Amino acid sequence: MQPFGLLARLAAFNSYHRGHLAMPRPKRIGILTSGGDCAGLNAAIRAAVCRAAELGWTAIGIKEGTAGLLTRPLQYEVLTPDMFSGDVMRRGGTILGTTNKGNPFAFPMSDGSVRDRSSEITSGFNELDLDAVIGIGGDGSAAILRRLAQQGGISLVTVPKTIDNDVGMTEMAIGFDTAVAVATEALDRLQPTAASHHRVMVLEVMGRDAGHIALSAGIAGGADVILIPEIPYSLPKVAEKINQVRAGGRNFCLVVVSEAVKDVEGEALEHEFADGQRRFGGVGAYISDLIAENTGAEARVTVLGHVQRGSMPSWRDRMVAAAFGVHAVDLIAEGKSDRMVAWWNRQVIDVAIEEAIADYHSVELDGPLVKTARGLGICLGD
Repeated sequence: MQPFGLLARLAAFNSYHRGHLAMPRPKRIGILTSGGDCAGLNAAIRAAVCRAAELGWTAIGIKEGTAGLLTRPLQYEVLTPDMFSGDVMRRGGTILGTTNKGNPFAFPMSDGSVRDRSSEITSGFNELDLDAVIGIGGDGSAAILRRLAQQGGISLVTVPKTIDNDVGMTEMAIGFDTAVAVATEALDRLQPTAASHHRVMVLEVMGRDAGHIALSAGIAGGADVILIPEIPYSLPKVAEKINQVRAGGRNFCLVVVSEAVKDVEGEALEHEFADGQRRFGGVGAYISDLIAENTGAEARVTVLGHVQRGSMPSWRDRMVAAAFGVHAVDLIAEGKSDRMVAWWNRQVIDVAIEEAIADYHSVELDGPLVKTARGLGICLGD
């Protein structure tokens, strides 16, 4: 009987190890943030890490976006749920760092030349032995990451984030809700000063291609005039509205202007900075001066700039970020790739990245918010 017992134990041992050898190893997924920062990024990272841990996977945080894969040694760290047990999800910005410069396919070198360094990045992905990557970024970042993924055979899922809310195929991107809340609070704070000094207060907000922040904050903050890049404005119409308000007995006006609004000749107002980049800026002061000249009102301008990016994320941004992070990991678990998670009709869905970045999401001229603004008597400049 004893030999048979030994044989039985050996058979059980071999069966056990054959079963375990057949089991796939736990996945290793990379997570990176790319492009401009915004509120809610850390909540998205946390959600992806926690969901990965639930599946027994390892989450690798890639630092400084794709720039972390251009250095040697690579810049990364293993992320675990216990790292997010405190206030991390409540912080603005991104604990992983990010970059919005240096297209890897045309990377600017110190000698003024450009070089294709994309192979260095795909080599970095392979060195980390990743099964898939979650890229949290806007449309520009998604386009670059998709090209890298196709070149390197990398499984990619993207998460939309941008305060401008201009990523296609999603009603909501991480960071937008918080940016609108900050702009609305700015109007709340400007109104008492405007009334105290009989002034027109002009608030310039961000919005590279779309006027979502200006329109939403303007409605919520009780603006009299909202100027967005989607609707060409007439200065006489703006002056008429301000004069109408003053003639009605109110001694102040609030004006919200998106940074991408052009001058009366149709030219974008930009500044060239020390690094050689040209960025939007100055339209608030430009509109303020024109209002003063054409109405005789005392006008002042406030430029929010990056204040809109760095706040503690709102509850909605945290919630959407959490839903996006979980769904991104679930897509990888289902073997799906080249997909972007999205918010649509109060549901988390996924769409092809190619479709999402094909066209940016601008303000719909016949949409509910434009109709609401007009219904409130807000002047949109036309």
